[in-house]
Amino acid sequence: MVLELALTNLPLLLILVGAGLIIAEAFAPGAHFFVVGVALFAAGLVGYLGTFILPGTVNLVLMSLIVIVASLATLWAYRELDVMGGSGKARTSDSDSLRGLTGRVTEQVTPTEGEIKLDDGGFNPYYKARSMDGHIPEGEEVIVVDPGGGNVVTVESVSKIRDDIDRELEADREATAERETS
Repeated sequence: MVLELALTNLPLLLILVGAGLIIAEAFAPGAHFFVVGVALFAAGLVGYLGTFILPGTVNLVLMSLIVIVASLATLWAYRELDVMGGSGKARTSDSDSLRGLTGRVTEQVTPTEGEIKLDDGGFNPYYKARSMDGHIPEGEEVIVVDPGGGNVVTVESVSKIRDDIDRELEADREATAERETS
């Protein structure tokens, strides 16, 4: 009698607990509650339908199998569909990841003040910025040379950055121009 009463109410309890865990996932995302919640919810549904068709112990074994299968299927789907950004796109990162990012000046940048908007700056792409030297006008493309560690980054105008390759290309252009004029 007690076993029969427990088995008839167990599916309803599993449905409620499963639904509660699925809802809890909205408050703490990360697949911590969702996988178990879906498994319990599915087992509860199958168990509820099984109470009308199957004997009690067979129904209990079937619900146990459904928990295992539904857990594995939900976990596989979560990973396969990359719901939580498993490739690294949705993860937070440190300030060093800002080094080398480009953006545009939204408020003139000087050695003491200014603001930029980074192209791949995350949730809030606006950063306070300082220039290495001189003024960088609004609208100018910049590159982060020192992320700083806070929300203030040091930038340099992309048009001012010259490296060895740029110098060699310029020297080659000048040599070619001299040969053509001679």
